[in-house]
Amino acid sequence: MKKLTLRQLLTVATMLFGLFFGAGNLIFPASVGQLAGRSLWWASAGLLITGVGLPLLGVAALGISRKEGLFDLSSRVGRGYGFFFTCLLYLTIGPFFAIPRCATVSYTVGIQQLLPQGGALALGIFSLVFFAAVLFFSLRPGEILTWVGKVLTPLFLCFLAVLILRALTSPLGDVSTVEPSGSYAANAFTAGVLEGYNTMDALASLAFGIIVVNAIRSLGVKEPAAVAKSTVLAGVFSSLFMGLIYVLVIVMGAQSRGLFPVSANGGEALSLIAGHYFGGVGALILAATVTLACLKTAVGLITSCSETFVQLFPAGPSYRMWAVGFCAISFLIANLGLNAILSYSTPVLMFLYPLSIVLILLTLGGGLFGNDRGVLRWTIGFTMAASVIDLLRTLPEGTRTLLHLEPLVTFAETYLPLCQLGFGWVCPALAGLLLGLLLRRMRRAA
Repeated sequence: MKKLTLRQLLTVATMLFGLFFGAGNLIFPASVGQLAGRSLWWASAGLLITGVGLPLLGVAALGISRKEGLFDLSSRVGRGYGFFFTCLLYLTIGPFFAIPRCATVSYTVGIQQLLPQGGALALGIFSLVFFAAVLFFSLRPGEILTWVGKVLTPLFLCFLAVLILRALTSPLGDVSTVEPSGSYAANAFTAGVLEGYNTMDALASLAFGIIVVNAIRSLGVKEPAAVAKSTVLAGVFSSLFMGLIYVLVIVMGAQSRGLFPVSANGGEALSLIAGHYFGGVGALILAATVTLACLKTAVGLITSCSETFVQLFPAGPSYRMWAVGFCAISFLIANLGLNAILSYSTPVLMFLYPLSIVLILLTLGGGLFGNDRGVLRWTIGFTMAASVIDLLRTLPEGTRTLLHLEPLVTFAETYLPLCQLGFGWVCPALAGLLLGLLLRRMRRAA
C-alpha cells in the first residue's frame, strides 16, 4: 500500500494551509487582539476552537468517512438535503460572499492605502485584474498543488513573516495594560468563538476536502484507508501552522493598542501597524501580503466550487463554464463594496455554521449510532429550525424592521437558552439527537 513521503505530505499540508489562509484570517485575528487586550489568551482560545479546531475536524470527517465530497457526506441525511446544503455552502464560501470578499479585502486593506482617492473606478479596475488572475489559475486545476502549495503560499509567508517578526521584536505596547473592549470585556472567550465564524474555515474544510483527496490520489495513493490517513495528517499539520499564525497576529494586534486606539476593523489595524514600522514600504508589504493571501484562497474556492457543481449537475455546464461564471458573479458582487458583503454574510454564517458543526460531529461519532439516518435527520432538523432564528436575529437592523421580526427575535432571546450569546442552536441540536437516539432504540426493540 503506497503512502505519502514526509515531503509529499508537507506539500499537501502547505497547499491546504494556503487554501484556508486568506486575508480574513489576517484581519479578524488582528481585530481580536485589539479588542481583547489583556484578555487575548481567552479570546485566542475561543478563536482557535472555531478557526482551527473545527476546520481540522471538518477535514478529518471527510477523510474518515471516505466520501467523495460534501454532497456524499450530507446526502446521508437525505438526497434533497444534500443538494440544498451543498449548493448553499458552496455559494456562500464561493461567489456570493467569500470570493467577492477576497477582492474587496485586498483592495480595502492593501491597494486603497496606496490609492486613497481611487473610489469605485479603482475598485472596479483592481477587481477585474484580480479575477482575471484567479480565472487563469482556476482553469488549470491540475496544477493547483504546484501553484498554491509551492509558489503562492511560500511567497505569502515571506511577506507575512517580515511584518510579524518586526512587530514582535519591537512591540508597540504592554499587553497587560490594555483593557478589553466591546463584547470582549464581558466574555472574551465567547466573543473569540463567534469571531472564528467569520473566517468561514469550518465551511471551507468541507469544501476543500475534495481538493485534498484528489491531490493525494494524484501522488499515487489509491487505497481508501491510506487516503483517509493522509488527509487527516495533512489537516493536522496545516491546522497547527494556522493556529500559530493566528496567535502571533492576535498578540501583534493587542500590542498595537499601546500606540493606536481600537481600529474600525482588523484591516485598518494592520495598515497602521505596517505603516508605523515600515512607512510607505509597509503599505507595499501589507498590500502584497493581503493580495497574495486572497488570491490563493479565491483560486481554491473557484476550483472547488466549479468541480462540485460539475458533479452535482453532470448534464449542465462544463468546469470551464462554471469557473468563468463564478468569477463573473464574484466580480459583480465585489463591486458592491466590503460593507455590503459583510452585512449579509453574518446572518448566513449564523445559519450555516451550526448545520456544519453538527454534520461534522455526527460524521465523526457516527459509529456510536450506526450512522442511523433517523438520528441524522432529527438532529439536523432541530438544528436547522434554531439556525433560522439565528439568521433572522442577525439580519441588518433595517431589514429586521422591514420584515417585522423584532417580536420573534425578542421571544427567542427570552426563552431559547444561549440565544443571546449566538448559540441558540445547541439545546435544540441536543434535543434532536436524544430524540433520534430514543426512536432508534425503540425501533430496534420492536
